[in-house]
Amino acid sequence: MTTDELKKTSLNKFHREHGARMVPFGGWDMPVQYSGILAEHLAVRNSAGLFDVSHMGEMEVRGLQSKLFLDSLVTNDVSKMTPGRVLYTPMCYEGGTVLDDLLIYCRSDSEFLLCINASNTEKDVAWILDKASAFDCSATDASLKYCQIAIQGPQSEEILQKLVKIPLSEIAYYHFAEGTILDGPAVISRTGYTGEDGFEIYGQWDQAPNIAAAILQTGENSGLQLAGLGARDSLRLEAGFPLYGHEISDTVTPYEGGIGWTVKLKKDSDFIGRSALEAQKAQGIPRRTLFFVLNGRRIARAGTSVYSGDQCIGEVVSGTQSPILNQPIGSAVIRRDFVSSDNLEVDLRGKRYAIRRVKPPIHKNA
Repeated sequence: MTTDELKKTSLNKFHREHGARMVPFGGWDMPVQYSGILAEHLAVRNSAGLFDVSHMGEMEVRGLQSKLFLDSLVTNDVSKMTPGRVLYTPMCYEGGTVLDDLLIYCRSDSEFLLCINASNTEKDVAWILDKASAFDCSATDASLKYCQIAIQGPQSEEILQKLVKIPLSEIAYYHFAEGTILDGPAVISRTGYTGEDGFEIYGQWDQAPNIAAAILQTGENSGLQLAGLGARDSLRLEAGFPLYGHEISDTVTPYEGGIGWTVKLKKDSDFIGRSALEAQKAQGIPRRTLFFVLNGRRIARAGTSVYSGDQCIGEVVSGTQSPILNQPIGSAVIRRDFVSSDNLEVDLRGKRYAIRRVKPPIHKNA
């Protein structure tokens, strides 16, 4: 696919003007880095980073049975949501494997905003529209209605507060408020994908350049840096957050992918995949996800085999260099009976390297 064929966010010109290196990602032309992944990663951990995540998809669900519909769609418990809450949840196929993971924003009992993964948007929209047809509600693809800009890091609240009237200190983690930014409507949530405090801003699509420029100017004396997909990936892996197509996928269940806590088998509503997940939990979950640090300098990339002695027991699903630890880190899906083993290795070009299990966040617990 050529650059001309790739979809572009409304910040595409902004990225190029600020020296971004652009790459194809999920059908979009996106910045992988600006000054460099290491500097951008450290800026988020120490001060703040600004990300364009407008490639993510959005859907709006409205109607009397909106909550009932969403509860039937996903594994987590939507029925307990109240206005201003954000819920992280997978939605699954009938067989229990993950179709996608998403955020649900409860605006009222009859109005919700969904944030879905960029690479899955077309698939998700078709799935959700089909399932919604059985309920008294409407579902609309709003992906080009909203831009999405994330500011992440310990200085995020101080920087963003200068641009909004909403008292950000009153927004709890996984909550949101609706207000304005630069006189345009915005949903501002205390959520993120980095393991740091921060906010995700859903503004009007065509206002993204103005919002990004204002945040960048406001944070220039606080160490704020523009950050790309490279830093976003290393930050989320240090934090132990799953990425669709890696820790979770259409071949992995939430239990196997390390997000079993999002499966609410006791909730009142039936949901797609429930029977399969009940059966897997009863029979024993065959695989588990673990996070690790690697003893050596080489990075174990996705697809690398994991061994215990002579037995191949699984494979790496994510791997990168941790800028905080200055050491390779990763995640792997392996057979459950080896999860507690202290004798785990990866095979890199015919040579074995020991890996050590670490409970996330990796950069704090290694």
